[in-house]
Amino acid sequence: MSRRGTTENLEPLERTPFYDAHVASGARMAPFGGWDMPVQYAGILDEARAVRSRAGMFDVSHMGRVDITGSGAAAFLGRVLSSGVSGLKVGRARYGVICNLEGGIIDDAIVYRLADDRFLLIPNAANADAVVEWISRWLRSDDRASIRVVTAELAMIALQGPQAAAILPGLTPHDLSRLRPFRAVETVVMGAQALVARTGYTGEDGFEIVLTPGNAVRLWEMLLEKGATPCGLGARDVLRLEAGLALHGNDIDLSTNPYEAGLARFVDPDRADYVAGEALRRIRDEGNERSFVGFNMVGRGIARQGHPIMDGSERIGTVTSGGVSPTLDINIGMGYVPTGFSDPPTRFQIDVRGRLVDAEVTALPFYSRRRNA
Repeated sequence: MSRRGTTENLEPLERTPFYDAHVASGARMAPFGGWDMPVQYAGILDEARAVRSRAGMFDVSHMGRVDITGSGAAAFLGRVLSSGVSGLKVGRARYGVICNLEGGIIDDAIVYRLADDRFLLIPNAANADAVVEWISRWLRSDDRASIRVVTAELAMIALQGPQAAAILPGLTPHDLSRLRPFRAVETVVMGAQALVARTGYTGEDGFEIVLTPGNAVRLWEMLLEKGATPCGLGARDVLRLEAGLALHGNDIDLSTNPYEAGLARFVDPDRADYVAGEALRRIRDEGNERSFVGFNMVGRGIARQGHPIMDGSERIGTVTSGGVSPTLDINIGMGYVPTGFSDPPTRFQIDVRGRLVDAEVTALPFYSRRRNA
């Protein structure tokens, strides 16, 4: 079901099954991770507000989908993921990172256990090939496990917001209001088999729904009729920033490790067969020289990716993500600074096009549904 567009330099771009619906709705399309994706419809900030106040839906079909099956699948995944999955119960999901032998972050991903011998791994779009290549490297002939990329066979919708659960009744016989966060169920949605998970990337309540392309397009149209606001990647980026969630390629990458990125709770490096264990144990034991922090802009100015973080005349770090928070009505950002600058309410400055603007370290996340309700 994959169709291709082109960028200005004629490089091929993948199109999701929703491409025609995006164009018909007036979405502004742009390349992202090798895909032609909607950046915005009515406007980025308005779309973000719709998710926080009601419900918005996102086409996230560009993300990878990888089946890992077999009686040895759990043991195999335990060697390549940052924490083991042998104890993960069927119907549950786990967030983690995939690290190389130096402890650098190849990607962050969610894994769902769908059966004792079946898992679904969701890597980021731009890293899907790299993830499959990396985990395949560690698959042994005696592992009793297999890897199969099913991205083109399935589509994925994220329905996010406080009214998300109220929109779905009538579309499925399953009572999704009872599904707890980071749980997943295989059920029927609009008469078609689907995987529904109470997960997302917005800091809001919501669901991610995986189903075949044709049925996904029907569901997209029905969600529109039921009042969900179509949202682009611009709003998704604003929302995940407010929620203090890292974006691979901005906030984490091969040059960062989970400990300095604040992801230690998602890492168990002491497993004897974990391929990145030796490097991560060393990094953990040596301690961090820098830390990932969130900050509020105290002075007038908007921090953007790449802006220098300054202590007077000395550059001490770089903004990795930043922008306007429509929910909190402040300007916020994230980046890496020396560990001595990482405790709230430490102050430093952001170099905004040659002008030093005061900023203050604050605890992450900036926005929490429970705290800000």
